[in-house]
Amino acid sequence: ATRLAMLRILIGGFSTVYLCSRLVHYAHFSGLNPSQFSPVGIVSCLETPLPNGMTWALTVTTIGAGVLFTLGWRFRVLGPLFALLLLWTTTYRHCWGMIYHTDNLMVLHVCVLGLSGGGADAWSLDAQRRGVGRAQDSGAYGWPIRLMSALTVCAYFIAGVAKLRIGGPEWVTDGLLGHTIAYDAVRKLELGSISSPLAAVMAHQTWFWRPLAVVTLALELGAPLALVSSRLGHFWVLGIWLFHLGVVA
Repeated sequence: ATRLAMLRILIGGFSTVYLCSRLVHYAHFSGLNPSQFSPVGIVSCLETPLPNGMTWALTVTTIGAGVLFTLGWRFRVLGPLFALLLLWTTTYRHCWGMIYHTDNLMVLHVCVLGLSGGGADAWSLDAQRRGVGRAQDSGAYGWPIRLMSALTVCAYFIAGVAKLRIGGPEWVTDGLLGHTIAYDAVRKLELGSISSPLAAVMAHQTWFWRPLAVVTLALELGAPLALVSSRLGHFWVLGIWLFHLGVVA
């Protein structure tokens, strides 16, 4: 129960901060041309964009629900509610011309936690309100964690498959990874955004990109191996952390 509660606090807290740091971006769409609105997913029930005031209200409500989700207050109700609100808020942003795939895993994890039912049986306001002691361990607390682990490795595996479907073997042999990073750096410079000086330097090191592409595909396509044993899981998690540090750099 405490492991699931820790994940509720970490993932709920991260999701809430994530929304707060992008509040204006999520809530303000009045400046965009309504013709850009192309509803997808759960938002497909709409034919036209929501009024700007409603998007602000929904985003602020989602943040408030995220705080209560993290604290574990009335979790049987607030858990599913926050998951639904987060799904709507992030999907609505996807309806304006770009799919932010980085949202997907966060939303899926919140959905699993919100529907788990036992995410607030420990380390929560609900547990304090009921005045219960330490919750008894059981499989009911284990399946959400297993499911979130499976969703995580599936997300990386699908990313690896997508690279091969779109770029084929040339994604490794022709240095497409280097071209992608160079393009991203140039685009940010042209748009006046922040660009990595390391990307500009490494773009000329063509020998570097092929082995890095091999490692990237190995981590992504080999992601399901992380579920085979805890030892393999630890190595994979370390590799993925280093992978993301490299992306940031």
